[in-house]
Amino acid sequence: MRFLFLVLLLSTTLLAQRTDRSHGRSAVHSTGGIVATSQVLASQAGAMILAQGGSAVDAAIAANAVLGVVEPMMCGIGGDLFVLHRDARTGELTGLNASGPAPKAMTIEALKAKGLKTMARDGIHSVTVPGCVRGWEAMHRRYGKLPWKSLFAASIRFAEEGFPMQEMVGRVWDSEAARKDEESRRVFYPNGKAPAAGEIFRNPGLGKAMRLLADGGADAFYKGEIASALLAKSARLGGTLAAADLAAFEPEWVTPISTDYRGWRLHELPPNGQGLAALTMLNILETFKPVHWNSSLELHRKIEAMKLAYADLKYVADQRAVKTPTAGIVSKGYATQRAARIDPGKANCDVKAGDPPGSSDTTYLTVVDRDGNIASWIQSVSGLWASGVAVDGMGFHLHNRGGGFQFDKSHPNALAPGKRPFHTIIPAVVEKGGLHVGFGIMGGPNQPLAHAQFVSYLADYGMNIQQALDAPRFTKSRATGCDVTIESRMGIEALRELSGKGHQIAIALEFSARMGRGNAVAFDSRTRVKSGASDPRADGAAVPEP
Repeated sequence: MRFLFLVLLLSTTLLAQRTDRSHGRSAVHSTGGIVATSQVLASQAGAMILAQGGSAVDAAIAANAVLGVVEPMMCGIGGDLFVLHRDARTGELTGLNASGPAPKAMTIEALKAKGLKTMARDGIHSVTVPGCVRGWEAMHRRYGKLPWKSLFAASIRFAEEGFPMQEMVGRVWDSEAARKDEESRRVFYPNGKAPAAGEIFRNPGLGKAMRLLADGGADAFYKGEIASALLAKSARLGGTLAAADLAAFEPEWVTPISTDYRGWRLHELPPNGQGLAALTMLNILETFKPVHWNSSLELHRKIEAMKLAYADLKYVADQRAVKTPTAGIVSKGYATQRAARIDPGKANCDVKAGDPPGSSDTTYLTVVDRDGNIASWIQSVSGLWASGVAVDGMGFHLHNRGGGFQFDKSHPNALAPGKRPFHTIIPAVVEKGGLHVGFGIMGGPNQPLAHAQFVSYLADYGMNIQQALDAPRFTKSRATGCDVTIESRMGIEALRELSGKGHQIAIALEFSARMGRGNAVAFDSRTRVKSGASDPRADGAAVPEP
C-alpha cells in the first residue's frame, strides 16, 4: 500500500515529465580539451584557459574559482579539495588530499568546556583548516603551465561585475543556515531576500579575496590579509583557529587505490575519504552476473551491495591517526563473503559492518586538456552554506567539515588536534584499454553509490559517459534501514517488485538533483579524441576549448 500511495501521490507530476528520449543530452567530442562543470560560466572560464595554452590543472583552478562565485553554498576557498590527476604521457595517476585538520586548540575537552555535548554540525566550532587554496597551489606548481595570476580573471570579473542567477542553484540559495550570520545576510541576501533566477548578483568582497590570491598566491589566504580576516572572525565567535594552524598547513600527495570491475579499473583516493565504498560495492556486484539495468533483481543487488559497502565506512578515518584496513575492505575475497549476505528475495533493513582483513554538498568538475591530461577535481564547503560563518569583507563561508568528528574517543573519527575529519567528497578515474575517464558525482553520502552505478552503466551496459550520467539512479544516505529513493524512469513494474522485497521506496522525478550532480571527461589515447559529459540534474555543461 505504501508503494501504491506514493505512485498515486506523484502521478500527476510524473505524467508531465518527458518520456520520449533515452537520455538527456549528447556527449561532447573534440580534438581539443574539454571542461565539464555544474555551471556553464565555470566551464567557459576553464575552456578559455585551455585555449590560452593552459593545462588541465590550470583550467580546473580557473573553473573552481568561478564556481566559488556562482555556487557559493557548494564550494569556495573556505573549503577542502581532493584531486586525481592522470598524466597522458606517462599514464601516471597521482592523488592530492588537500583536506585541512582540526586546529591545535580544538580538543574534545575544549569544546565541552564551551558547552557542546556533541560535535557541532555548523557554526565556528565545526570549522577546520580550509585546504582548498594550498591544494590549488600544489597542483599548479606540479602541473600548471600558465602564470598563477592569469587563472583568476574570470572569477574576479563575475564577483565584481556580477552574474545572472542560474535556475537550479537558485533553488537552494535561500537557507536559514546562511541567514544566521550577519555578514552572510549582508553579502548573500541583498535587500533581505535571495536573488531570483536571472537577477544579477555581485560579491565585491569575494572579488577582493580573489585579487589578493591572484597577486599574493596561497600565502594571502594562509598568512596574509585573508588569514587575518578569517582569524578575526573566528576569535570574535570564540573559535579555536590560530595563525599557526593556517600557516602550517600543507596538502598531502597520496597513492590512489583501485579495483578491477569486469575489465574496467576504477581508481579512488584512500581514506580519510569514502572512495573505498565505491570499490567495495563494485567488488560485491562483480560476484553476480548482470541482468537488465532496470530490472528489480539488478536494482535489489545494487541497493543491498551499497548497504554492505557503506556499513564498513565505520572504519574510515584519517590514516595518519588511525589505521584503516583499506586493503582488506577492497579485497575480492572479502567482497565474496559480503555478497553471500545478499538475499535475492528480501531487503536487509539492519546491515552490520563486516570484519575485513586487517580491520580496526559539494562541487565536482573535470578537465581533459589537448594533450590528454585529466584532472578529476572535487571541492566542497560540505553542507549547503557550510558552517554558516562568512568571513567579514571577503565574501566566502568557512566549511563545516569538522562536523564529521565524534566526541567518543574510541571512535575512528574521534576529534583530535591536527587530525583530518571523515570526508564524503571523492574524485575518480576509470579506465579500460586506451579509454581514460575522469568523473565524479556530488552529493555527500550519495557519492560512492553513484560512482558504482556510473561504472556499471559503462561496463555492464555499454553506455557512453553522457548516457551513464543521464541514466536513472537510486540514492540512499546510510547503510541501515530499507528506505531508498529511486528516479521514476526505473519503471513502475520494477519499483513494485522492489517494494515486494521489502524496500521502502520514495519515487523521485526523472532527473532529480537528489541523485547528485555529475560531470565526466574521457580521453581515447588510440584516436586522441576527447569527450565530455555534464549531468542534466545541474546547470552545467561540457564545454570544449574554442
